[in-house]
Amino acid sequence: MRRVRTEAPRLPRWLTGRVGLPGQAPQTDESGQRHATWLELFLDLIFVYALAAVVGRLGNDPTPSPSAVLAVIGLFVVIQWAWLGQVYYDTRFDPDDALHRLLVLVALVGAGAMTLGVDEVPESVLLPVGYLIVRGVLLLLYLRARPTSPMARMVTTVYLIGFGSGWLIWLVSLAVHTELRPVLWIVAMVVELATPWVGVRWLNRWPVDNRHLPERIGQFTIIVLGSSLASLLFAVPDHPRPYMILTAAMAFLIPAAVWWVYTTFVTTRLIQSRLRGGQAYSYLHIPLGGALLLLGWALGQVVRLVDDNATRLPLELRLLLGASMVLWTACGLALYWLWTRPSAARLAIAAYGAASVSVISATVHQPRLMLWLLSAAIVGYAVLLSRRLVRAGETSRPPEG
Repeated sequence: MRRVRTEAPRLPRWLTGRVGLPGQAPQTDESGQRHATWLELFLDLIFVYALAAVVGRLGNDPTPSPSAVLAVIGLFVVIQWAWLGQVYYDTRFDPDDALHRLLVLVALVGAGAMTLGVDEVPESVLLPVGYLIVRGVLLLLYLRARPTSPMARMVTTVYLIGFGSGWLIWLVSLAVHTELRPVLWIVAMVVELATPWVGVRWLNRWPVDNRHLPERIGQFTIIVLGSSLASLLFAVPDHPRPYMILTAAMAFLIPAAVWWVYTTFVTTRLIQSRLRGGQAYSYLHIPLGGALLLLGWALGQVVRLVDDNATRLPLELRLLLGASMVLWTACGLALYWLWTRPSAARLAIAAYGAASVSVISATVHQPRLMLWLLSAAIVGYAVLLSRRLVRAGETSRPPEG
């Protein structure tokens, strides 16, 4: 029997999903669905610049060292985690009052400090201070929401203990020697990243908004793709010759195919009923986003080498290019696995995607030829997978009536 939606549900608001502070209603559209607010979108703006600063650490050297790549990955995790914290608060609580807006604006200042400090870590204290501000605001928001319901008290207890412990470690890092700071940052991030899993038993009792969370994480993924496109476009010379325009167009096909596959997956809403606390879904987007960020940078370097008439691609660049696309493919398969066990056809498509880019990046040295082959492989992968996703979405859709 279908459940009929009523105008005034009898269940307490804290059992139905998101809540506001006393006397306030959740922010939804006319159909009752939760969407990103203007404040949330405003918060996203500063993270656009933060991502640009993170990838900018690699510079234009096509042979990045493993330590430089690891530093970029670590900084990306910190940036995305700072953003995710606010998203998880917003998906369960929706005050949107004056005090909430002021606190989020303070968090924006912290995010700005993080952006300015990316280039100078670990010497500069801007990044840790900015992170302390962002996460400190989040802790204050959870303290404010704590009295609103019994469920809110349970959920906020998990976050306040775990995130509060991580916040204290970040604070201690300001007082230690510069060389020891990254060690404490890693410890703090491990504590914070482990918190939602340690508390999964309690957090899953209050599932996240199954439309709002994928929408917000999808918006961040589009921001990452935008940063990747910027890396690619900035590699094109001011007055490009015709063959450079064609080269850039071939490189553009790769992030375009990524966008096509990702948006197809999100719009089918395959895992909408399986998000629960959202831990697996959001955590898989961390390596996925990092892979896309590095992919955009690597494609930009290939375009630069084509413009320089280089005949061979450095091994480091080829490895980074192949690894980023294989990781993206693996994350996509894992996201699909959250919905259902992959069929033989879905596994075959994933194997084709991973194997094709691995073989091409390992064996092809000529820049333009590699771009042509990678573009063809990824576009083919996108076509096969998109058709599969559409069929899966149609079969999983409940019958009308």
